[in-house]
Amino acid sequence: MPFVKNKFIVEKKQKAVFFLMNELGYSQCESQRFISKGRILVNGDKMLKTAGEIEGEIEFIYFDPITKGLEPIFEGEEFVVFDKPSGVLVHPQTRSTPYSLIDELKFQFGRDANITHRIDQETSGLVLCAKNKISEREIKMMFQERDMKKRYLAMVHGRIREKFTVEAPLLRSQDQSSAMVRMIVKVHKEGKPSKTTFIPLEYFPDKDITLIECIPYTGRQHQIRVHLFHVKHTIVGDPVYGQEESNLVKFLDKELTPIERIENGGASRLLLHANELEFELYGKLFNIKSKIDFLQVCMESMDVNNFLN
Repeated sequence: MPFVKNKFIVEKKQKAVFFLMNELGYSQCESQRFISKGRILVNGDKMLKTAGEIEGEIEFIYFDPITKGLEPIFEGEEFVVFDKPSGVLVHPQTRSTPYSLIDELKFQFGRDANITHRIDQETSGLVLCAKNKISEREIKMMFQERDMKKRYLAMVHGRIREKFTVEAPLLRSQDQSSAMVRMIVKVHKEGKPSKTTFIPLEYFPDKDITLIECIPYTGRQHQIRVHLFHVKHTIVGDPVYGQEESNLVKFLDKELTPIERIENGGASRLLLHANELEFELYGKLFNIKSKIDFLQVCMESMDVNNFLN
């Protein structure tokens, strides 16, 4: 379990923030944040005052990363790139999340390593990670300045014959009456400007699906998925967009089987893959491509025979 709770003996009365900094090696900012989040327990109660003092036995909740053997596909002096599998979170959702990509990163490269951007849990593919806090700031600035070029692959319903671009503003749903509010993003005039270009690569007439390349120029949540849903070419296997609410609820509650997902959406997973990153960093141009055979993944995920007992 990545988050663990251990007991410590504080022999000399001192401020909790100094204990975390001097004894456990955290920065002042990290220490204050941990305290404000209730990570220090005194007699079983959370201590929330960042200036609070501790003495004697305390408990501290901290992140203890684990590994499942996922290695980066590219390693530089200041950063690494992982090819994230579908179904793996980038960051833990709660303290009880058993495993996420941040586990692998911190297990292999230390506590100061951090992930610099996100892709959805269901989306597979490339994730750029910093090895230290300095490179983290520089890479995040690169994303803010939109100096990162990203290309995705997707398998979509229907036939796409020509390259096209969608420029449609995106807004997170505010419909509190629906379970879908937790995930839904929609095209709305009051949303944030969003732009994606789509290029057809191969059509499969037996299934009426098209393999396409997706080039996002902005980085909105669910951008590619919503833009494709907007033009009626939903991504194969999308458990949210294009689904009935009853199926969405079952998906959120983790009650949908792979076979049910194939029956409802065409595949056992979302067929969207972050395939290529291109950026300039530290005076050098990098072009990193996924090593995953996405077309093979698509065919396997759409074949119900792979999930029969």
